[in-house]
Amino acid sequence: MRSLFKYVVLPLLVLAALVAAWLWLAWQWSYSSGERAGWVQQFSKRGWLCKTWEGELALVSLPGSTTEKFFFTVHDDAVAARIARLMGKRVSLHFEEKVGLPTSCFGETRYFVTGATEAEDIPLGPGVVLPSPSASASAAPPVPAPALAPAGSGPTP
Repeated sequence: MRSLFKYVVLPLLVLAALVAAWLWLAWQWSYSSGERAGWVQQFSKRGWLCKTWEGELALVSLPGSTTEKFFFTVHDDAVAARIARLMGKRVSLHFEEKVGLPTSCFGETRYFVTGATEAEDIPLGPGVVLPSPSASASAAPPVPAPALAPAGSGPTP
């Protein structure tokens, strides 16, 4: 009985502890973090056993250029609800990249979104900004052009 514990049970316990430590470390440690801005094109809850929110962000650097897609995963239901409310608007997503998670039960991507905010301005290029519709509505009204004098009332050349 003692040899069964020594050669079977103890190695299995050590292996389980190592796997648990690896999962904890991979989940807690971020390889990178940052922000991506664009338009959320697709967002849904997916998975066979482990349901996660999966999305697709369209990144457009210049009008007319090829759209790059950023695929992401969301675990927090509050962040998922915020992203769902912001669909159709330009958003900025804060993400953390997790490397080494062994299964898709954690998510289909390695980019995990932890926050979302609505982006106000749309940069078209260096120094060129197209204001969002909400910003242009609050802009000051245009200044009227000066009235022109009627024809024939001024000096003729």
